[in-house]
Amino acid sequence: IMSMCRIICVTSRRLAAENFLKQTERVAAAGVQGIILREKDLQEDAYERLAEEVQRICAKYGVPLILHTYPGAAVRLGISRLHLPLRVFLGLKTEEKKKYEVLGVSVHSVEEALEAEAAGASCLTAGHIFATGCKAGLAPRGLPFLREVCGSVQIPVYAIGGISPGNAASCIRAGAAGVCLMSSLMETEQVEEYIGRFRDATAG
Repeated sequence: IMSMCRIICVTSRRLAAENFLKQTERVAAAGVQGIILREKDLQEDAYERLAEEVQRICAKYGVPLILHTYPGAAVRLGISRLHLPLRVFLGLKTEEKKKYEVLGVSVHSVEEALEAEAAGASCLTAGHIFATGCKAGLAPRGLPFLREVCGSVQIPVYAIGGISPGNAASCIRAGAAGVCLMSSLMETEQVEEYIGRFRDATAG
């Protein structure tokens, strides 16, 4: 079971070790199971232009690209994977949801997880599980929270927030299908080596 740990990269161009597209290519080349392009500060037209460039990188390495925030951009680029905040997801009409093969939703409680599943989400990210600089000052929800969310729904749940090679295995034991990494994958130049540490930690 542990060897099935999936690693999803969540982007942040502000944290990129060097050039953002170069860092994204490092991540794609290292063989992650997906890249969520989460650049919420961009207006839709700028986001879509960036998504086109990242789409080319992902296609080169056979890595699924998951867009974020802007359903319209995903439709125009022919991308069938989308991840949304719960509020935005619940605002989609049934016909709109049918345009996507994968609809991921961010949740922060069991109630939200159940609501997202009932509304047609295909997977969830739940967090933040451990302390992280991205959520400075906010107490992490912890492994009991993750275990409860995973036990409450039938769809895959991905742990997010402060995930490291040292704690990833505990997330899988709690029922997560995989983990989402942002800061660590954006900041390190040794991406392949870093991901290897996760695979070693969750193997067996």
